[in-house]
Amino acid sequence: MSLVRIQQLRPIKGDDMITKIYAEVLEQTAMEQFHSAMDNDFAVKGALMPDAHTGYSLPIGAVVATKDVIVPAWVGYDIGCGMCALKLDIDISQITEHKQAIFDNIYKSIPVGFEKNKSSLNYDISGLTKKGQEIAIAKKYELSLCSLGGGNHFIEIGEGEKGAVWIIIHSGSRGVGHGIASHYMTVASSDPSEFEKEFDERSQDVKKHNPDRYEDLKEKFVKKKLGKLKPREGHYNFHVDSQEGKDYIQDMNWCLEYALENRKQMMRRAIECIQFSVGSILWNFEELINRNHNHAVERDGAWIHRKGATHAEEGMLGVIPGNMRDGSFIVKGKGNPDSLYSSSHGAGRVLGRKEAKRVLNLAEFSDTMQNVTALVTEDTLDESPEAYKDIFRVMELQSDLVEVMDYVVPCINIKG
Repeated sequence: MSLVRIQQLRPIKGDDMITKIYAEVLEQTAMEQFHSAMDNDFAVKGALMPDAHTGYSLPIGAVVATKDVIVPAWVGYDIGCGMCALKLDIDISQITEHKQAIFDNIYKSIPVGFEKNKSSLNYDISGLTKKGQEIAIAKKYELSLCSLGGGNHFIEIGEGEKGAVWIIIHSGSRGVGHGIASHYMTVASSDPSEFEKEFDERSQDVKKHNPDRYEDLKEKFVKKKLGKLKPREGHYNFHVDSQEGKDYIQDMNWCLEYALENRKQMMRRAIECIQFSVGSILWNFEELINRNHNHAVERDGAWIHRKGATHAEEGMLGVIPGNMRDGSFIVKGKGNPDSLYSSSHGAGRVLGRKEAKRVLNLAEFSDTMQNVTALVTEDTLDESPEAYKDIFRVMELQSDLVEVMDYVVPCINIKG
């Protein structure tokens, strides 16, 4: 992996105030992605969070503001992926006494990885465009609701610095978000007019002998051609006033709500699993902290894209996780304009998943996780703490962006 130190980097657009980089060291590929994004005329300001690393089209941990356009690839595939945290009125000793049973029951109650629920939960898809509804149905969105997914998604139960018990969940919009992202990224990176031209050149007889159906047949031809394409990496975009731009924004916003509901449903089930072991406990959903880190929002006449970055307006509560061993931070935003009102979304990877499984040792992973009830196997080796940056240093690097309100040490960790 080729790394560069930040002080060696060239200025972007000749103005140091246009970009701000909070990371100490980055892969060369991450910086190339960031430079490539900021070289677009529609990119007006950007920042890289301290957890930044190479991503798809744009680094994970990047925040970029644009003028008049929205870039689906800069939001990414898991639209609305984010964090929820809720404090419970319970003593940590009640958790530790029953932690194996709680651990087992959560795995039985909440599907993880590629698994889905066996019965559907009703959820309104009227907020989606027609195309978005087609994708949601194809992806069996109702069965995916209240499921965790895989990768770095997790459910964690831990203890705060003052003894409070927290449930913290990291998950996204599941397959439906990925499907909607893939669709719009494909549309943005393709040119339907080329297929229209191809149809016109091949279908002169149809136009002559069946003119009433010509446009309908052309539309179906173009749709079929587009359906065979895949997203291309790059900074392909929509003008926000175009129909495609409006459709993407509408479906993106639905995905944000769906991802939140997914986390809420998992939060309810996790609490039920705890109560099954310890009895009734008090909790208040009005105190739920929710902050997603894959979205685009309009602010001050610009569209701020956050890809693996947490919204951190002044006074805004959020959650920044570290790894399976080192837990998470409950934070309050400081509303720093240099970071485009953002902070990191986690610690950030230093090893890719394949590389982590190749170079890390399962026995060492097991030793470092002795205080946490978790799934520690070859399948989760890519989530070892050693695959991530030092979360404590990451938090130091963003002291101008967030204030730490609590630090939660994990007792139970659930992963896909």
